[in-house]
Amino acid sequence: MDNNKQKASILLIYTGGTIGMIENTETGMLEAFNFQHLMNHVPELKRLGYSVSSLQFDPPLDSSDMGPDSWMKITRIIADNYQKYDGFVILHGTDTMSFTASALSFMLENLSKPVILTGSQLPIGMIRTDGKENLITAIEIAAAKENGLPVVPEVCIFFENELFRGNRTSKINADNFNAFRSYNYPSLAKAGIYIKYDTAQIYRPASRKPLKAHYLLDRNIAILKLFPGISPNVVESILTIPNLKGVVMETFGSGNAPSCDWFINMLKEAVGRGLVIVNVTQCSAGVVEMHRYETGHKLLDVGVVSGFDSTTESAVAKLMFLFGHNLSPEEVKEHMNCSLIGEVTLPGFGSNR
Repeated sequence: MDNNKQKASILLIYTGGTIGMIENTETGMLEAFNFQHLMNHVPELKRLGYSVSSLQFDPPLDSSDMGPDSWMKITRIIADNYQKYDGFVILHGTDTMSFTASALSFMLENLSKPVILTGSQLPIGMIRTDGKENLITAIEIAAAKENGLPVVPEVCIFFENELFRGNRTSKINADNFNAFRSYNYPSLAKAGIYIKYDTAQIYRPASRKPLKAHYLLDRNIAILKLFPGISPNVVESILTIPNLKGVVMETFGSGNAPSCDWFINMLKEAVGRGLVIVNVTQCSAGVVEMHRYETGHKLLDVGVVSGFDSTTESAVAKLMFLFGHNLSPEEVKEHMNCSLIGEVTLPGFGSNR
């Protein structure tokens, strides 16, 4: 990689989350501290040699409160500062980080610079914090260039020594430092003594175009998680939500669901009304193959759309994004059958970089 530390400028965006917390000595509760004091808590940043600026949400938000409004705010910050910086690091609570990373991947069209999300399981002021390594390495990755071009020009999550494509990632552990996994797509880099990039897996735009930021999202999306014994009332209550436009349906195994008449008829009626139902698997890894079993084939017959190997987080963000742009149900279905930014692997198309 180029030795360009002095030239690299990074914008650090602190949205909230555990990484920026300190413990209140009176109550013992975690509270956000002023992130302008970051250098005092992570003096190692000065030794990196990069030019690091920071912006902070006011007030900082717990990740449970992050959503479309916050995604738009982050997108606006990046778009407004896009020409000033070589890369962006977003400090974010872990609980909904995968949703934010997925949304940003769609909202930042033609992205050609690194946008790296990271955080921590322990506050950065604690002795055993994982926040320092996550933050320092995320900044190094955001600054990395080769032949004058960014090494990782996409939205990613860096956590516990691994760099993942953001829209392929899920939080899988509430307690351990290795909180994230990308089960259906290889990691983009591993950080040890050196940061080793798997350049073949990194998404690179076919042509360099100006960044096009999007701010239109439709929240009329729901998740329907199937379970044995699910009742008609439960399914109907979700499929008939007023103004609902899209449903991410978490099915069993490779995309299977109950084959009983009432269930299939409810799905058929909902699709007939224009509802887009996307089939994703409840399994951590694997792909939806509705042609494989008869139960899955029935879903296909009534118009349910395959989510392929998409995460639930990515499917939700993608539906919000597509419906936000006033696309018709048929147009949304067509786009769900495409890989817009490497979020799914389509049959016969390899890794869909």
